[in-house]
Amino acid sequence: MKKIIFLFFLVIGMVGLANAQQNKMPTPDDIAKKNVEDLDKRLKLNDTQKSVIYRFTYNQAKEQADLIKRQQAGNSRDEDVDKFYKLQNETSKNIRNVLKGEQQTEYDKVIEERLSGKANKDKKKKKKKGEEEEVESDIKGLLSAPPLDPQKQ
Repeated sequence: MKKIIFLFFLVIGMVGLANAQQNKMPTPDDIAKKNVEDLDKRLKLNDTQKSVIYRFTYNQAKEQADLIKRQQAGNSRDEDVDKFYKLQNETSKNIRNVLKGEQQTEYDKVIEERLSGKANKDKKKKKKKGEEEEVESDIKGLLSAPPLDPQKQ
């Protein structure tokens, strides 16, 4: 009897472990909903704006998911990377066109935070004793960097 109970728990543990290791990718619908929720918190969107932005982000997420699947299958092309980023830029531009005045300014800040890695600034890590503070710079700092010396390459 003890062996049966032990085997039962062993099987349950193995099934649980297998389920925990599955890499579940969010659906385009999940991505679009989360994006709209995040933007609504910062930009105070009206219902029409939410609907239009959802449609833009859903289409972007759907096309990008297809590109990711193609890449995982080993069928990607060099143009796919360009298309991936082009989709992001087009969607961002379309969203910006839906926004009004102060919303556009705040959206620009959101995009800059995402590009610089500050997207989760509410989830700041507490600095421990002896650790140095990480210096964060914006994307503009990359553009003003001095050119590389060709002789040192």
